[in-house]
Amino acid sequence: MLNSISIALGGEEAGHLYEGERKFPIVVRLKDDLRSDLEMVKALPVGIGMNTTVPLGHLAKISFKETYGSVNRENSNRRTAVLINLRGRDTESFVKEAQALVEKEVKLPEGYYYEWGGNFKNLEQARSRLLILAPIALILVLMMVYAAFGSISQTILIFACVPMALVGGVVGLMLNGLPFSISAGIGFIALSGIAVLNGVVLVNFFNQLKAEGKTGKDLVLSGTLVRLRPVMMTALVAIFGFIPMMFSTGIGSEVQKPLASVVIGGIISSTLLTLIVLPVVFSKFEKYMTGKVAH
Repeated sequence: MLNSISIALGGEEAGHLYEGERKFPIVVRLKDDLRSDLEMVKALPVGIGMNTTVPLGHLAKISFKETYGSVNRENSNRRTAVLINLRGRDTESFVKEAQALVEKEVKLPEGYYYEWGGNFKNLEQARSRLLILAPIALILVLMMVYAAFGSISQTILIFACVPMALVGGVVGLMLNGLPFSISAGIGFIALSGIAVLNGVVLVNFFNQLKAEGKTGKDLVLSGTLVRLRPVMMTALVAIFGFIPMMFSTGIGSEVQKPLASVVIGGIISSTLLTLIVLPVVFSKFEKYMTGKVAH
């Protein structure tokens, strides 16, 4: 009886069809519309002896019922999972929308509960860690810059390059139609380091020229022109290195594209603004910009 139901509903391979070198299985089963017809299922012939068959409905009570194919256990609790392969949108917004819909429409019996896992859970955990590690990384860089220059004003000026870079990173994500992700967050941290490096290169040379007696417009123009090449080299090396990642479409592109988009967009904005804004601010507040040459 079970074998008859299995063949009728699930199908059974009865042979193969060959087309040249291609091989296709021949499966015997009921048509799609008949498999959902309860009366047709009840009428299935079932062998009960030699050359004797009776309809399935005469041997058993037949009904359709939604149930689980298998129930696994985790931490001594029965668990079943609903798996979703999300495409075309970010995980967080989809889960937030799904959570609101489930809270409204699904009422679980007493003793049952659900939780959201997978990539969403990993995202929440990674974000909580990132909220701790990112400030620590920036504070350490801030301390090292201050130790190098020994000036609060110059340290603040150098760190003003970071917002300039972050703007470009956000624009890079928007132009590529990408949401914020953990890889994008890591890209912002890396971008902040590159922006600070460019600021250090410029301010350090300004201090060197100032120690030689140059001041005002002559100082910032000379310093910016001389340090234009190393700043541009730093920017172009990073940009050309990340371009293949930004246009990647294969396995891992969901991690590479946000990271590369943030870094490329941020480097472009930070480099342009650093070469313009930082020298202007330095010249305007030159008398307050007392610091030493970093080695």
